[in-house]
Amino acid sequence: MSKSIKEFSLHYDSINESNTFSSGDIVEGRVVLEVTKEIKVDSFFVKLTGDAHVSWTEGSGDDEKTYSDHERYFKLKQYFIQESSKKDGPVIMPGSHVFPFRFQLPQQNMPPSFKGFRGWVKYVLTVNLSRPWKSTSSTHTELNFVLRNDGTSDHLLQPQSATQDKKMKLFGSGKMSMNVTAEKTGYMQGETIKIFVDIDNSSSRDVKLKYSLRQQQTFIAGRRTKRAYKDIVKETRDRIPSGEKSKFIVDMTLPHDLNVTIENCRILKVQYELKVYLDVSFASDPEVKFPVVILPAEQQCPPWQGPPGGVQPYPPPQPNLVPYPGELPPPPAGLYPNLYDPTVLPYPEAAAGVYPNPNPHAIQPGFQPAPSAPVYDPNQSTKESTPNMPY
Repeated sequence: MSKSIKEFSLHYDSINESNTFSSGDIVEGRVVLEVTKEIKVDSFFVKLTGDAHVSWTEGSGDDEKTYSDHERYFKLKQYFIQESSKKDGPVIMPGSHVFPFRFQLPQQNMPPSFKGFRGWVKYVLTVNLSRPWKSTSSTHTELNFVLRNDGTSDHLLQPQSATQDKKMKLFGSGKMSMNVTAEKTGYMQGETIKIFVDIDNSSSRDVKLKYSLRQQQTFIAGRRTKRAYKDIVKETRDRIPSGEKSKFIVDMTLPHDLNVTIENCRILKVQYELKVYLDVSFASDPEVKFPVVILPAEQQCPPWQGPPGGVQPYPPPQPNLVPYPGELPPPPAGLYPNLYDPTVLPYPEAAAGVYPNPNPHAIQPGFQPAPSAPVYDPNQSTKESTPNMPY
């Protein structure tokens, strides 16, 4: 960080206990900038982006080739200081300054946040401070974006059932059969998958019941596809002796932080497969496979009720913004404490309810960026990014 910049941090306000966001939600926060001496500024802005990216390498040496693709869902930007063609641009005087920002996430079908073996989906807040003849100061923080659980489709509530028979030939005789039934197809994070297994081992061999839940990640770049697998659950149950029949009820509890199924991304998919099979030594295993859809937990994302009362959301994409407060609508009443006499503001009609400006001479006359404020209190219930991490 530059010697003239003492603090440069980005904070956003949590809107629920799980610290998640969904389509249509309001993202509000502030950038805290403390400088020890006067600095010239070319531009100063915060942006919110949603992107998916995949990349992997195949081959080696001269035959090595990298495949990649990218998908952007939105890019919203709010300027605190606009780029100017004037020779003598604006300056920020010594002191601590707070720049509030506010975005509304687009109301569209976007995949949830995800980090996989060969790709990711990210929703990122980034702030950039550009100065003449200086490297750009930047910091960012990621939002945890989740899908809304707006109810389960009827087809995900339908039970799944299948039967698999096997006739022994080599190293044994007789046959075995297995009937498997799952209560439904769709399950929420943290829910328990209940499976009913009916086994008739009429063969001369002992067998073991095994089952697993596997996650498949698929990454797509043009006509190339790369897959990766991860076992979520993999267990073995009791042995079924030769000539016996057995019934099992399998309870498979899903992790609360399990990635949800992703089908709404062009370049990245996350899918699940439930597999139940009989382990037969020195022979192929009879198996039954079912698709499983993982849904977001209800408590993570209640149905969206719209923005807070009195708030006018920014419709994405946003219009070109001028330095705050300019033409930006005021924040909702009560968002920031009204601690000052409006007559001390640098100009009339300044937005009421914004942090007071203890140093009205901090900004060069003629420039009106966001009002300054006391040093930000880190004990507030907000999330803070790690500074100087370019994104």
